[in-house]
Amino acid sequence: MSRRSENALPRVAVIGAGSWGTTFGKVLADGGANVTMWARRSEVAQEINAAKRNSAYLPGVNLPRGMSATVHLSEALEGAQQVYLSVPSQALRENLKAVRALVQDTDAPIVSLMKGVEKRTGLRMSQVIEQELHCDPSRIAVASGPNLALEIAREQPTAAVISSVSQETADAVARRARNSYFRTFVNTDVIGTEFGGVLKNLIAVAIGIVDGVGYGENTKASIITRGLVEMTDFAVAQGAHPETLQGLAGLGDLIATCQSPLSRNNTAGRLLGQGYSFQDVVAQMNQTAEGLSSVAPVLQLAKEAGVEMPIVEQVKRVLDGTMKPREIAPHLTTDDDTPKGERTQNGQAGGGGALWRSLQRTLDQFRHGRGRSPRDQP
Repeated sequence: MSRRSENALPRVAVIGAGSWGTTFGKVLADGGANVTMWARRSEVAQEINAAKRNSAYLPGVNLPRGMSATVHLSEALEGAQQVYLSVPSQALRENLKAVRALVQDTDAPIVSLMKGVEKRTGLRMSQVIEQELHCDPSRIAVASGPNLALEIAREQPTAAVISSVSQETADAVARRARNSYFRTFVNTDVIGTEFGGVLKNLIAVAIGIVDGVGYGENTKASIITRGLVEMTDFAVAQGAHPETLQGLAGLGDLIATCQSPLSRNNTAGRLLGQGYSFQDVVAQMNQTAEGLSSVAPVLQLAKEAGVEMPIVEQVKRVLDGTMKPREIAPHLTTDDDTPKGERTQNGQAGGGGALWRSLQRTLDQFRHGRGRSPRDQP
């Protein structure tokens, strides 16, 4: 491709050159964009530019010619028509302070690729973006779904959902963030989409713990199923639509994250289940496991909303060292001996029978290798 034709491509910026940021940059470049990555470390930027590799985070993956990298935010953001953010959730606010002046005179959509909540405030990432960039919520979008970075970087067929309170923004981002192996759907339920991505991480930590202990498929299936109930109850209490938790950002992401050894949160949980302390797990992890830092703020929000989250509660107790991993059994937790129904607390809001039918369909499809999400709209 000539330099002239490269310059004619739409310009996008990706802030953060870890595994997910680099993977999404590849998705965008393979979809026809000219992508500039911002990397914190100069050696990462140099390798992307010189070798079209990011071996620290995506070993063995060749990056497109349409990707470049810089350690200078101003260079990454210059002329960007869309901006994608992929930094650790707890570092987002500080990073945005440097971004603000560089995007305030543009109308470029700002897209969150992060799945976490801020510890101090309990805010979702889109809310932090709105606060720090002083921009209209209609300019903000979030991306979520069953998106394990290395699989996508290897171009295995995958789907995601793009959500914004503005249908126009969601559509614009979805058109840009798609290619032959990556399909994007859209919705306008930002709350449900973001919390789906946050909450599945917490359930994945629980699955990792029981896997590390040595428990089998019955235990894991029970926790995944009851975990979806907790996710739906919590998200609906925060203002989400229950059907969003049946789609890519909820059920789809939950299944992928809980079943894959590529999941950082699953890996962190498995180390806890094998007897490592929380501090040891953090020290061993090469990348951020967002679920570990989201447990406390999520439980605080659940308490304020009056939502029961026994799975997340027991994960916290394991993290705190007040419960032995082998004793974790959140799917058995009840307040009394009164039999309970399977429906969510918010079943009357539309999550009941449809939720379980959707769960059964999706599990059947995954067993036969045909995983799809029926709920998100193309």
